[in-house]
Amino acid sequence: MNTPDKFYAAILGVQSPWKVQEVDVREDVLEVYVDLVLPPEAALVCPKCARLVPRYDSRERTWRHLDTCQYKTYLRVQVPRVQCAEHGVLQLQVPWSEPGGHFTEVFEMKLISWLKEASIQGVSRQFGMGWDPVAGVQDRAVMRGLSRREQEPLPRIGVDEVAFRKRHHYVTIVSDLDGPVLDVFYDRTKESLDRFFQHLSPEQRQSIQVVAMDMWEPYILSVRENLFGAEYKICFDKFHVAAHLGDAVNKVRIEEHRELMERGDTTLKRTKYLWLRNPENMEPNTWRRFRTLRDKTLKVARAWAIKETAMQLWNYSYRTNALKAWKQWLRWASRSTLEPVVKVASMVRSHLYGILNAVLRRATNARAEGINSKIQWIKRISWGFRNKVRFRSAILFHLGGLDMSLHRT
Repeated sequence: MNTPDKFYAAILGVQSPWKVQEVDVREDVLEVYVDLVLPPEAALVCPKCARLVPRYDSRERTWRHLDTCQYKTYLRVQVPRVQCAEHGVLQLQVPWSEPGGHFTEVFEMKLISWLKEASIQGVSRQFGMGWDPVAGVQDRAVMRGLSRREQEPLPRIGVDEVAFRKRHHYVTIVSDLDGPVLDVFYDRTKESLDRFFQHLSPEQRQSIQVVAMDMWEPYILSVRENLFGAEYKICFDKFHVAAHLGDAVNKVRIEEHRELMERGDTTLKRTKYLWLRNPENMEPNTWRRFRTLRDKTLKVARAWAIKETAMQLWNYSYRTNALKAWKQWLRWASRSTLEPVVKVASMVRSHLYGILNAVLRRATNARAEGINSKIQWIKRISWGFRNKVRFRSAILFHLGGLDMSLHRT
């Protein structure tokens, strides 16, 4: 029959020259302390230069390990310090944890797997730990992952903003249109996007062919300043153009509804979402009601038709044809006498170069919209974030596609 020391030596994977000396079971607090020792005759090496060095002294350290049944389990070790002629007195590196860590590698990987499914607070409760140690595991995982990223080409990137809190607090999200989130910056200024480009290698900058984004001027200025040929790389996303036009349609509806109600006409009462929904997603009864409204001589029906026509202009393959179609649309929208629509048309005209790039390059920030939905999930499970540093760490942890393992190289 195995003794406790042999049992723990087996399940911990303790390898020579380390040995399990004693197992201290504390039933009153449901804790187990496994004492490990390094025999005095064991050869010691400097953690920096790997030369054989003499033992200097030892210091007790404790690491949290995976639970033994319902018992919290800790490794308690008198860790030798060594004296190197070149590097001085240093603590010996142990095989079960990273330098300076307070958890064994297997326990830290367990926390990481839980953090992928739950909030820091939830994981803290499950493991009976403080909030800060668990947050530290997440932060270290992100740092490891970022340090392992290779400088690969980035032909297609997307730039978007995400609300951190209400009252216009935003962060800038830069993502690979065909991959993960690349980085998160603490505001939505030109300087925030500048920092992203400055961190890239010259080869990575040259590899960028598409930058999908909305018409936020600071982002435009940053791309123009940092990328050669930016005029042909900036792609204004279809979904942001659609959002501006949808807002214009709603403003036309609000004004027209007010005018109709003054005359006792309730035609547009409770129709807001009819004009904002995609007809293809409507139920048959809803579609019949909307079709009746659409066919009336309403200002909002005209605004809606202008919007829907614009959404059909993203299917061209040749610049000449696309330019001709957009110019025709601009004439129609500009002469509509619908003020909100005219304003959007003016915006489209001044940004037409980027819209044409998006059409011809089939560039869209649709993946970024999906990322935004996942970020909202991250915010919900965490009940918000106290600061942007923690917000950035959480986004990169869940969406950065990082190698966060603790494997040794």
